Amino acid sequence: MPRRGLASLTWASLRDLFDQGTAFGRLALVHVVMMAGDTMVTVSLAGSLFFSVSPTEAKSKVLAYLLLTIAPFAVVSPILGPLIDRSANGRRILVALSAAVRVVLCWSMSQHLNSLWLFPEAFAVLVSSKLYGVTRGALVPEMARTDQFLEHATGVGQSGWPSEGVKERRGFAGFNAQLTLLGTLSGLLAGSLGAAVLKTLGATSVLWLAAGVFAAATVASVRLQRPAATARDGVAMTPEERDLHALVPLGVGEVTWSLSASSLMRFAVGFGSFLLAFGLRRDHAGLQWFAFALSASALGSLVGLGLVTRVRNALGETALLTLSVLGTGVGAAVASRHPTLIGQTTLAAWLGLCAAVAQPSFDAITQRQVPAGAQGRTFARFAVRQQLAWVVGALIPVAISLDFGAGDQFLAVVMLVGGVFYAVGRRAAHHGN
Repeated sequence: MPRRGLASLTWASLRDLFDQGTAFGRLALVHVVMMAGDTMVTVSLAGSLFFSVSPTEAKSKVLAYLLLTIAPFAVVSPILGPLIDRSANGRRILVALSAAVRVVLCWSMSQHLNSLWLFPEAFAVLVSSKLYGVTRGALVPEMARTDQFLEHATGVGQSGWPSEGVKERRGFAGFNAQLTLLGTLSGLLAGSLGAAVLKTLGATSVLWLAAGVFAAATVASVRLQRPAATARDGVAMTPEERDLHALVPLGVGEVTWSLSASSLMRFAVGFGSFLLAFGLRRDHAGLQWFAFALSASALGSLVGLGLVTRVRNALGETALLTLSVLGTGVGAAVASRHPTLIGQTTLAAWLGLCAAVAQPSFDAITQRQVPAGAQGRTFARFAVRQQLAWVVGALIPVAISLDFGAGDQFLAVVMLVGGVFYAVGRRAAHHGN
């Protein structure tokens, strides 16, 4: 496959998004609308929990919200994870259900922004959001196999696009990168729109708008294609796969070690995001600095996605994970020497790049190594650990006042030590096998 950069990745992603005759194209549309709705909910909560109160009060509210984000996984992992694996068609139903529930919840939250009811409703929204995220991880290989089956039979995509074997060779990392890219672009547009509505009409109006977006997501979810026969056949595990999964529920050694690296990246994202947010508030920075930092992070993510598709044939997913973790540590070390708003915003862009390289790589490893019939519960378990790592990282700068220099030094040490540990430990485990 020719090397592809950000421009060609963007073109391929948009082409697949507008190719609604394919299974992956319809999943891409669902993902774009879901990410837009989630971003608007985040904007509305930020306006009511963070910017509208004093810094001291914001800390207590953000702490409560962070602890609340862990709770949804107590539901998603043990209960909904196995449910996702029951049937391929059930996954489509769960995606539609997760969107429909958020239509009602967003409207209800708009009525309770100044009430204690906001927190249980936000919890329910998070459960629905995590349910979609976990189900999407299991749907990516399923939709990819469906398109490959149909392309092998016809030689072209369902809507007439010449297949030329592109989707077969693209691999799961390519599909994951496309969804992440589309989700990032959707989040940027929705965030800009949500911020404008928040400033002019208030958080209530943002939640009303989010409810409408999730209504559209519900319609798009109903349109998800049924998997082809070969994809459906892959959902049920063989007795050998079932025994292996029961013995090693987190997957083979490569998956387990990769989970540690991916969780470390999530820790870095949580830590860096809240270090920057509270640092900006402490320095009385204007809203333009928050917007600038978010834009820099999104731009870094886009560049990272372009790198994934350009170098993934030369470097394996595990190598990309290692470089992401070590690169984050090096970037934090450099930023600690320049503890300014510009330096920290630049670090946000670098962190976005490294995280964008790491996550699609880890998803691809899991999708390739874990049996299809166990991917729902496996992604649910992994989501718990990744979210916990993100929350632990976020809690540190919220609970402890750290200046940019000290925070960056701490992050640099954690990531460099963790990156070396991952590289050495995975190599030792690989040679042991």
